[in-house]
Amino acid sequence: PGSSPCRSVIMGAKAVGVELNKKLLNLQAGEHLTPEFLKINPQHTIPTLVDNGFALWESRAILVYLAEKYGKTDSLYPKCPKKRALINQRLYFDMGTLYQSFANYYYPQLFAKAPADPEAFKKIEAAFDFLNTFLEGQTYVAGDSLTVADIAILATVSSFEVAKFDISKYANVNKWYENAKKVTPGWDENWAGCLE
Repeated sequence: PGSSPCRSVIMGAKAVGVELNKKLLNLQAGEHLTPEFLKINPQHTIPTLVDNGFALWESRAILVYLAEKYGKTDSLYPKCPKKRALINQRLYFDMGTLYQSFANYYYPQLFAKAPADPEAFKKIEAAFDFLNTFLEGQTYVAGDSLTVADIAILATVSSFEVAKFDISKYANVNKWYENAKKVTPGWDENWAGCLE
C-alpha cells in the first residue's frame, strides 16, 4: 500500500474492470527474495503481475498491458501512434524524473535515517516545474482524457502530498491533481495506501 507503483497498478486495474488477487509482500522480511518469487520475477521488484502464467513487472509496463489487454476501449492507451508516444513520454518522465526525484530525496531519509539532501530537493522542484509546464492549458497529462500516464503520475504525486511536499506552489499540477482525484477509478484505495 505504501508503494506508488503498486497503487498505480491497483488504479489501472480498477479503470479496466480487472479484479486483482493482491498478495502483500513483507520486503523487510525479504519475501521478495524467496526462490518462489525470484522464479516469477528475477529482478525481485514490486509490483509484479501474474496473469494466467504471464509474469510482468515495472508498474508502467503493467499499466499499458492492462489497458491493452482488458480495456473495453482504447481511451487509457489510444492506438494513435502520436497519442501513444506522448503517453509513453509521460510514463518515462514519471519513472525517470518525477518518481525518481521522490525516491532520491525521501528514501534515504526513510530507510537509512539520512539527513535531507537539499540538492535532491531541488530535483523534486525541477520535476514539478516540468510537470507544471506539461499541464499548461491541459486537464490531463497526455491528451484530452484520462490515460495510463495520469494514473501513474497520480500515484506518484499523491505520495508527494502525503510526504508534505507543497503541491499548491504549482498551479497547473494542483488543478490537474484535484481533478485526477475525482475522475480516476480506485483513488480511494490509492489514498488509503498513502496514509498507511
